[in-house]
Amino acid sequence: MKTILIILVLLVVAAGVYYFGFYKKGKINDADGDFIPDEVEKAVEDVKEVVKEVKRRGKRVKEELKDVVEEVKDVVEQSKDVVAAAKGKSRRGRKPKK
Repeated sequence: MKTILIILVLLVVAAGVYYFGFYKKGKINDADGDFIPDEVEKAVEDVKEVVKEVKRRGKRVKEELKDVVEEVKDVVEQSKDVVAAAKGKSRRGRKPKK
């Protein structure tokens, strides 16, 4: 019981130091009066912007990877034709333009 009481007293003292020691004396800027320092609010906004940009870039990378996978499949098919040509087989691809 004494331990809980000591913890509660320490929390009340810490809250009082924050409120009277920093907030009321103006050492912590809080323009909108919601007891959240402006620096913290700005940091949260910056993080949200960074997360939004990372998501956008991630989607673009995913789209590009799909394109690369499709092209790699084409390369694999073409490499089989190259192997066949090396073995002396006739061309199976597109007919040359006249």
